[in-house]
Amino acid sequence: MTPESHLTQEPIRAVERVPAPAREPSDLDARELYLNRELSWVDFDDRVLQLAEDEGQPLLERCKFAAIFTSNLDEFFMIRVAGLHDQVDAGVTTPKADGRTPSEVLDAIREKVRPLMARQDACMAGRLRPALDESGIRLVDIDAVDAEARRALDRRFRRQIFPVLTPLAVGLGRPFPYISNLSLSLAVLVRDPVGGHTTFARVKVPKEMLPRFVAVDGGPTTFVPLEQLIAANLHALFPGMEILEHGVFRVTRDADFEISDEADDLLAAVEDELRRRRFGEVVRVELEATMSAELRQALTEALEVEERQVYEIGGLLDLADLWQIVGVPGFSGLRDPSFQSVTQPRLQGEEGAKADVFAAMRSGDILVHHPYDSFSTSVGRFVEQAANDPDVLAIKLTIYRTSDDTPLVPALTRATERGKQAVCLVELKARFDERANIEWARKLEETGVHVVYGHPSLKTHAKCILVVRREGDGVRHYLHVGTGNYHPKTARLYTDFGLFTCDEQLGSDVADMFNFLTGYARPRRYRKALVAPDHLRDGILDQIAKTVAAHERGEPALVQMKMNSLVDRACIKALYRASQAGVRIDLNIRGICCLVPGVPGVSENIRVTSVVGRFLEHSRVYAFTRGDEQAVFIGSADLMPRNLDTRVELVVPVEDPVLRDDVLDTLERSLADETNAWELQSDGTWVRHAIDPDRPERRSVQRELMLGHTARAAEREASAD
Repeated sequence: MTPESHLTQEPIRAVERVPAPAREPSDLDARELYLNRELSWVDFDDRVLQLAEDEGQPLLERCKFAAIFTSNLDEFFMIRVAGLHDQVDAGVTTPKADGRTPSEVLDAIREKVRPLMARQDACMAGRLRPALDESGIRLVDIDAVDAEARRALDRRFRRQIFPVLTPLAVGLGRPFPYISNLSLSLAVLVRDPVGGHTTFARVKVPKEMLPRFVAVDGGPTTFVPLEQLIAANLHALFPGMEILEHGVFRVTRDADFEISDEADDLLAAVEDELRRRRFGEVVRVELEATMSAELRQALTEALEVEERQVYEIGGLLDLADLWQIVGVPGFSGLRDPSFQSVTQPRLQGEEGAKADVFAAMRSGDILVHHPYDSFSTSVGRFVEQAANDPDVLAIKLTIYRTSDDTPLVPALTRATERGKQAVCLVELKARFDERANIEWARKLEETGVHVVYGHPSLKTHAKCILVVRREGDGVRHYLHVGTGNYHPKTARLYTDFGLFTCDEQLGSDVADMFNFLTGYARPRRYRKALVAPDHLRDGILDQIAKTVAAHERGEPALVQMKMNSLVDRACIKALYRASQAGVRIDLNIRGICCLVPGVPGVSENIRVTSVVGRFLEHSRVYAFTRGDEQAVFIGSADLMPRNLDTRVELVVPVEDPVLRDDVLDTLERSLADETNAWELQSDGTWVRHAIDPDRPERRSVQRELMLGHTARAAEREASAD
C-alpha cells in the first residue's frame, strides 16, 4: 500500500506533448537568462522571513523562522559576501553570468538585505514580542522590570555575569581588541572625570557561556536581554569613570577557507585553517540604529570597514538566539502539532522483534523518506545489524555531518572489535562542521576504524553505506544511498530519501567509488551510478537529451527535478534547449535558482516552484519521462558547479516501479503545494501561492506525507494483528 492511497489528492497532470514552435535560435548566453546566484540566495532568505511574518503559522514556529533567517544571513555573509569582497580586493571586474561585476553584486545585496532586516525588526517588535507577551512569554527591556525584580537581576549580575566579563579599553599600548566572528559586544565611551580623557572600550557579551535572555526572578517565562543587563551595570566594570554612551554591535567575518591541493597532512591543514578562520576579514558590522555618530565612527574606523558593510538594526541584534525562546518548555499550543516518525512497513519486525534488514533487502529494494520514516529503525538498524552479523566482512561509509547521538560510530567500533573491516571516509572540510568531524575522526581511529580523509581538492559529499556480507561461496553487497547526511537530528527535520538495495551493479559501483577514494586509482565509468566529479553532469545532460529525442519522436516527454539549488550553466542551457524543443519541465527548487522561467522562445515550458515549510526540503530527485519509460534518480548532488566539479557526489537510479512511483508522487505533491509554496516569475521575483477562498483545505506536501506515512504504518500494524 503506497502513502497516496490514504489521501485525497487532485489528479496528477497528464504528460502532454507540447509542440515546439518555429523560432530563430536564441542566445542562451544572454545575461537576461541568468539570475544572480547571491541575490537568489537572498530571495530564499526572504521566503523564510515571510514564514516568520505569517500569522497563520504557530507563534513559536514564527520565532523559529526568524532565528533561521538570521542564521542563514550570517552564513551568507561569512561565505558568499566574503568571497565577493575577496574578488573586489583582487581587482576582479569581470561580470558574472547576469552581467554584474562583484562590486555591483555587493551593492545589489545591500539594497536587498537592508529592507529584509528592517522587516525582521518590525516583525519582532510589532508582532512577535506582543504576541509572545499575550501568550505568557515575556521578552522585556530591562527598564520595564519592576524595582524588586531589578534588584534580583543586579544580584545575579554580580554573582554570575560580572566574573566572566573583561572590559578592553583602547589607548596607548592598548590596541583595538580583536572582535571574534558573530560575537555580540558593547561599544562604550568612557571619560575620566579627573583628567577629562575619553576612551573607547569594548565589552564582549558572553552569550556562548550564558543564556542570551536572562530569566527574571518570579517569572520563569519573563526574560531580559543579557546585553541590557550588562549595560545597566557598566559602572561596575569601569569604577570611578563616567559612562558617556554605549551601543551594541556585532561583527561578521570571512569564514571560508581553502585547502591546498599539495597538503601532505589534510587533518593538520584543516586545523590550521580553522585557527585562521577566527581572524578572517570583517565583511559586515551590525549596530544599533540609536548609536551616536561619534561612537559609530570610532567603531567603523577601528574595524576598517566601508559604509556598505555597515547595517543598522532598529531592535535586538542576533535574533538567532530566539532558539532559546523557541525551546521554552510547554506552550504546545504555540507549536506545530507533534509528529512521530514511523518505521517503514517492510522494516517492521514481527511481534515487536527487530526486522531482519538484510532479508528485507534481498526480497526487493526499500525506499525510506525521512523524517516521515524513522532514521533509527532504518539506517540505524541497518548499520547495527551489519556490526553484529558474523557473516559481514566489511562496512564502509561516508560521514559529511553527524551528531553525538549517531548510531554509526558505536556500530563501527563494535564491528572492529569483532574483527570486521570498518572504513569511514570523514569529510574534514564540511563547512562549519570541520572541528566536530576532526573529533569524530580521532575517536574512530582510536577504536581501530580505518579513517580516510579524502582528497584535499575534493569534498566527499556522497551519502552511502556499503556492507559486504559473506553468502554461500561468494559475497553480496548491501547498499544504502541517501540524499542527506547520516545525522539523526537533522533526519527529524530535513526531508531526504534513502534507497536500500542489493543491486549487484550499484554495489560494484559504490565499491569502486570507495576504492577510488581510499586507494590510488583514476575514476572510471560506472555501471549505473552517476558519480561526480567526472560523470554526473554528463549523465544528467544525457538524460535531458534523451528526453528531448523522445519528444521529437512524438512521445510524451517530461523533465521533473527537485533540488536545493540550480546554478550550473551547462545544465541550465540544456533545460532551455529542452524547453525550446517543446519538452515540459517542472522544477522544485528550495533555495538558489539561476534559471529564468517563462521567457518567450526560451523557457516558456519551464515552471519553477519552491517549498519552504516545517521541514527543510533537502531531497534531490531527477526524473525523466519518455513515453512509457521513466528514469528516476536520487542522490546527494545539487546542480551546482561545486557539486559537479569539486565534490565526490553519488546519484543512483530508483528502478523498482513501486518505489519509483512513490518518488514521483512526492514530486507531484511538491509541485502542487498551495500552503508553503512560491513560484518564480520571469522577472526574477518569487510569488507565494495565493489562498483560494473557495478551497479552504489547501494542499501541503508535508502535511499529506505525514498523514500518508502514519496511515500506512498503522495499516501495517493492524494487518499484523
